[in-house]
Amino acid sequence: MNHSIYLDNSATTPAAPEVVDAMSPYFSVSYGNASSLHSLGRQARRAVEEGRGTIAELLGTQPEEIIFTAGATEASNLAIIGPALSSSDRKHLITTAIEHHAVLHTVEWLRTQGCDATVLDVDPAGRVDPEQIREAIRPDTLLVSVMTGNNEIGTLQPIDEIGRICRERNVLLHTDAVQALGKIPLPVDAVDLLSISAHKFHGPKGVGLLFVRKGIKLTPILHGGGHESGRRSGTENVPGIVGMAAAVKLSIGEQEDTSSRMRALRTRMVDTVTRLPGTRLNGHREESLPHIANFSFKAIEGESLVMRLDERGIATSTGSACSSPNLEPSHVLVAIGVPLSMAHGSLRVSTGRQTTESEIGEFLDVLPEVVDELRTMSPFKVGE
Repeated sequence: MNHSIYLDNSATTPAAPEVVDAMSPYFSVSYGNASSLHSLGRQARRAVEEGRGTIAELLGTQPEEIIFTAGATEASNLAIIGPALSSSDRKHLITTAIEHHAVLHTVEWLRTQGCDATVLDVDPAGRVDPEQIREAIRPDTLLVSVMTGNNEIGTLQPIDEIGRICRERNVLLHTDAVQALGKIPLPVDAVDLLSISAHKFHGPKGVGLLFVRKGIKLTPILHGGGHESGRRSGTENVPGIVGMAAAVKLSIGEQEDTSSRMRALRTRMVDTVTRLPGTRLNGHREESLPHIANFSFKAIEGESLVMRLDERGIATSTGSACSSPNLEPSHVLVAIGVPLSMAHGSLRVSTGRQTTESEIGEFLDVLPEVVDELRTMSPFKVGE
């Protein structure tokens, strides 16, 4: 099936042509290992460090504060496990119930290793109260991890305020900013550690980074050749790093225009879809990433809705792509209090830089037809 309309950009994005062009020479011409001493190796090293410098400048950080990883899952694992392994007396972590599993499962694993953790609830729109974080901080609290914007419902968190609280209490703050780059300014100044993944903003898959503020102790979780200044062993993904740098430059350069256009498309979708009977918006109507809208439909299974839209050439999802084969209801929707019957009937629509108004118009024309078809077949009724 060739999708004429791709609305699953939160799962992954198509690599931009400029990104592919930038990467191409590093597969077959300048293909050296960045640790080799010969000229091909030096070319590769130069490309890695130029990429690091470009990204650092665009993010407002220092080059030495950037650690390249295989993606945001590894970056978030390193951000949480690295400080925990480096601390002998502070073993308490704080996070929220709607974090990505790369954070929640890492925190759960650290519990098995002797750490303690507090997982905070969120309000019905998906926001955590900064005062809850203030109250949860203990003398042995090491780190707080709160995502910038939720990958399923789009809700933005008050990271600046949380950052001020953490600084006052000498507690590290990590944020998963995977969905934010290119859509909103990243809260680099408010945090100590920040994870991103290139394929979420029209870069290649298999590469990401962790920003680590200078002076933070970080025990590596991968051991080997001591790459990335001893913090992340493994041969550098030179084409990926070059591609990520090109994608960061492109996305931040376009951010104002792209974000404004995405916001208008989201507003149009929210206003139109929520007029359908038995439908609700999941997440905050205004305090949201501009490209994500999540809806629930009574008397419909989300998987059936996705498959019917797929048959019409429209790609969407029921939630996080990392857990989409899982038939359990989304932990994010459960955490914000969506009834189980509606949590199973969720649809996430996420736009990209390539999404047009006419595509959203076609989606909004097709969706009510598909909803009606599925409800006709359902043993449940909208009013039940």
